[in-house]
Amino acid sequence: MEGIPFDSPFFRWNGLLIMAGILIGGALALRESTRRGHDPEIVLDLFLPLLLWATVGARLWHLLTPPLSSIQLGLTTAHYFTHPLDAISIWIGGFGLPGAILGGVLALFLFCRKYQLNFWEWADILPPALVLAQIIGRLGNYFNQELYGLPTSMPWKLFISPEHRLAGYEMVEYYHPLFAYEMILNAINLFLLFWLSKRVANNRLATGSLFLVYLAVYSVIRFSLEFLKLDISIVGGLNINQVFIGVTAFVSIAVLYWRNRSVQVL
Repeated sequence: MEGIPFDSPFFRWNGLLIMAGILIGGALALRESTRRGHDPEIVLDLFLPLLLWATVGARLWHLLTPPLSSIQLGLTTAHYFTHPLDAISIWIGGFGLPGAILGGVLALFLFCRKYQLNFWEWADILPPALVLAQIIGRLGNYFNQELYGLPTSMPWKLFISPEHRLAGYEMVEYYHPLFAYEMILNAINLFLLFWLSKRVANNRLATGSLFLVYLAVYSVIRFSLEFLKLDISIVGGLNINQVFIGVTAFVSIAVLYWRNRSVQVL
């Protein structure tokens, strides 16, 4: 698999496909809200604050926990603090998915509180849309030669051009295509969510279960793939993304069990 680099401050495949994923995911959320008997206008009202808070959260996470590739370019947390224009220039550096999760959940919570909506009920509407958006958005990593893993000689190995290789790996050409692994596993997660949605609708699972399953399964996926990842974020000697995702998986499973303790599951 050979990547097709196409970098520009104003046009990047990753950003384009992420936006396409968000729009398609938004359309799916509209359909899901209508199917559940809710006013689809609520989804339209929620779309902008959800997108804004998730983007801000993702950017802040990157600024505070830059990966090795950014540090090698001098884009450290200290650099961003002393160069605020670089901090708000979203084409410099990148984003961190844990921050997007935190920002998105906070936005949904505040939105539901403001308009007196059931948080768990609306949280269940979003997971299929989120997973679909992630699947589409990950395609951008192929074109930008991002999110690759350890060197490999497997038949599906991914070629990374020299300018996109980490220091110390300049002579290594082929790597694990982590973005492809995540896309495949997310597709399985998407089918699982569609299957479970019928059980939530039939009250065989408590409201919020779909959202918690999404968080738990996706966290397990990301936690596992971090073992193959080269471009990690180190804080205090730990892979901070893996630590956060691991905690998220544990909390999601615990809350899922607690909310369904008196429900006949499946």
